[in-house]
Amino acid sequence: MKTSPRLIGLTGTNGAGKGEAAAFFMVRGYAYFSLSDILREELQVRGETVSRDNLIRTGNELRERFGSDVLARRTMAKVGGPAVIDSIRNTHEVAYLRLQPGFVLLAIDAPVATRFARVAARGRDESAADLESFRKKEEQERTGGATAQQLEACMAAADRLILNDGTIPDLHRKLEEVV
Repeated sequence: MKTSPRLIGLTGTNGAGKGEAAAFFMVRGYAYFSLSDILREELQVRGETVSRDNLIRTGNELRERFGSDVLARRTMAKVGGPAVIDSIRNTHEVAYLRLQPGFVLLAIDAPVATRFARVAARGRDESAADLESFRKKEEQERTGGATAQQLEACMAAADRLILNDGTIPDLHRKLEEVV
């Protein structure tokens, strides 16, 4: 019998369905943590607005100041059992989480036009008013240095790539194979 992973990490492109994947695992008893929550907490302490630009900038600043795995370390300090950990965007975060027993990394992706439509429907401050701006913003996240976002490398390091280009039930069927 296959053993379910103790920790499921999620990486992937903006609007690909990481939140939906996290919700799927939460229904199955996994606690939810997001590395971005560490950034939201920091922005609140600083009295700054939570926007995509501020999240990216603050993440890069914290990695530079406290080490590239700081968000993973701070998050793991809160984890006490089976958990899904969202918003992994740096290879040092992946390396730190790989040291934890039962860790599996999933990359979630979808076509860019589909993702932009999903993001637009969410209504958050994404700092991208049109598809071209969305693509340019995404390029900033894909291939940064040691203390920046390295989305491309994180996705390449995943144990499994899940293409979320269909319905929510289609995504759930793909995720079911993980647990």
